[in-house]
Amino acid sequence: MNANDPASTLVPTGSAVQAAHAIREGVLREVRKAVVGQDEVLELMLCGLIAGGHVLLEGVPGVAKTLMAKALARSISSDFKRIQFTPDLMPADILGTSVFDLKTQGFVLVRGPIFTDLLLTDEINRAPAKTQSALLEAMQERGVSLEGRNLPLSPLFTVFATQNPVESEGTYPLPEAQLDRFLLKIDVGYPAPEEEDAILASVHRGFDSGDLARAGVSAAVTKEGLLAARAALNEVNVEPPVLSYIRKLVSATRASGRIRLGAGPRAGVHLLLAAKALAALRGRNFVTPDDVRFLAGPVLKHRLLLSPDAELDGATPSDVLREVVQAVEVPR
Repeated sequence: MNANDPASTLVPTGSAVQAAHAIREGVLREVRKAVVGQDEVLELMLCGLIAGGHVLLEGVPGVAKTLMAKALARSISSDFKRIQFTPDLMPADILGTSVFDLKTQGFVLVRGPIFTDLLLTDEINRAPAKTQSALLEAMQERGVSLEGRNLPLSPLFTVFATQNPVESEGTYPLPEAQLDRFLLKIDVGYPAPEEEDAILASVHRGFDSGDLARAGVSAAVTKEGLLAARAALNEVNVEPPVLSYIRKLVSATRASGRIRLGAGPRAGVHLLLAAKALAALRGRNFVTPDDVRFLAGPVLKHRLLLSPDAELDGATPSDVLREVVQAVEVPR
């Protein structure tokens, strides 16, 4: 993200688009009080929130994945819960269960941490498949079935899941069908040298990542305001050539000889919704091909399986996707 990008300073034409743009500016201003750098990651996380999708954050420990999620939740005045996934975590630990109440001599339903607005699931690939499936089913259905009752989740319900790309011992990698449920997969890298200097200086002055109130992070928007801003997607126009461009990009992943399993139709829908959300956040009521190209990696790369030849060459999904995107003609 470039704060001086002209695309981010255009005057919006619709009230909902204007609200989305104001949310972007306000939330980034507040989160920056606790997080140094990572502006592009934060914008993509906001993009997922506005588009109503879930986000997978991948990065080595210590690059502020948890801190960003906590600060983002505080900046939008939403309920936030965190689950540390472990190999012994059971579905009931996240969904809830019935317990016997001695006072009433009956069973009382105790809701699990999934009943929140923003849920951070740390190291999602450390939980067994049964627990992963329970979470991902709730993500898809926006509700939970407990004790014969269908309980809806918060209309703002969004999962930010994290995983470590390096460590594999004691992990249960998410299968492709489950990865496909995530709107975005964001790579969280190391900070730049000057940003790391700023982090050290901040901690030296007394910054505590566990005390965001002391850091001055406050609400920039209410939950109701964020939900209203989601209406901005209805005001964002997508011209037929750009719609065709989205379809061609997704189709090209299926035609590449270096990809064994390409992106499906859901990927195209997610790319469209993410592009509309990004345009609204940047203050525009129209999607550009540059929006689509910017989001192609976060939306598509986690849905691809490479061919054996590509894997033998040492290629990554990002490398192959970059080749595919460059080969598709950009509409003018």
